[in-house]
Amino acid sequence: MLAPVSCSSSNNMTGNCSFQCVDELMKYLELGIYVPIFVVGLILNAVALFVFCVVLRKWTESTIYMTSLALMDLLLLFPLPFKMHASNHLWGANLQRLCSILESLYFVGIYGSIYTIMCIAVDRWVAICHPFKAKQLRSPKAALVTCLVVWAVVLAAIFPTTYRFREAGDTEFHCFHRFSEKGWSPLVIICVQVFGFLLPALVLVYCSVQTICALQQSGQHSAQSRACVKIIYSSLSAFLVPFTPSHLGILLQFLVRQEVIQVCSSKTSISLFIQVTMCLSNITCCLDALCYYFIAHEVRSTRNTFRLSRMSQRRATFSTSEV
Repeated sequence: MLAPVSCSSSNNMTGNCSFQCVDELMKYLELGIYVPIFVVGLILNAVALFVFCVVLRKWTESTIYMTSLALMDLLLLFPLPFKMHASNHLWGANLQRLCSILESLYFVGIYGSIYTIMCIAVDRWVAICHPFKAKQLRSPKAALVTCLVVWAVVLAAIFPTTYRFREAGDTEFHCFHRFSEKGWSPLVIICVQVFGFLLPALVLVYCSVQTICALQQSGQHSAQSRACVKIIYSSLSAFLVPFTPSHLGILLQFLVRQEVIQVCSSKTSISLFIQVTMCLSNITCCLDALCYYFIAHEVRSTRNTFRLSRMSQRRATFSTSEV
């Protein structure tokens, strides 16, 4: 149960309910959360792109998915400075279109990351649990097409929807805050909860559990098998830790907007909860670095193994030629 926020509210029921204390608290919390996430996330994702594109230069299914995920994370990080500014400053009415673009990019980064992580889990599940089908289904080209489809679908779904979150007006406004009633319509929230979170979460958990069970039943305890398990757990962490609380907050705030929850102390608690969890959901940009590390380690190990095998073959050929 949510603990009531220690704010003085003017009315305990449905009357005037002040959120001033929540807004004041979030001014400091957002800076304390966003600044480290932005700096660390920008560095980690830039390094990840450099490693995958320049250092490794081996385009496997995993590196293609990870490159796409790093680009999604950078897209999510890009609006954060604007989001921090908008929290404490009113924007002019002439900036509504710019605000809608920034909000759209932000949500594309979030839900693009969600579906990319899901695709990584499905790709692992096919490779380990269905190795014979994997030969026909898995390839770098198929991974690239999948990533392009994810980008296209997320862009097509987010941009038209997010533009409806704001109604044209002549007054100043807070970007990233106080969406219109269209933004909180039942259809939008149901789609966000079902297709934006629940469906990808179920697919991710199912594929992850099946893959871990298959690895354990195989009885193989090689370094590559242990690395695969670490990748699975890091993907689960990068998904469930940031996105579960934030989507719970969206559901609770929807109940407030629908006047299902009317007690003022509950409203202020939910307002604080959704703002904090939405801030913390951006930590996925840093948690994805766990996936980057294990993927890069796996690719380097595979390449080293390939080099060792080629060297042993050359030595064997040289020895045979001498006889």
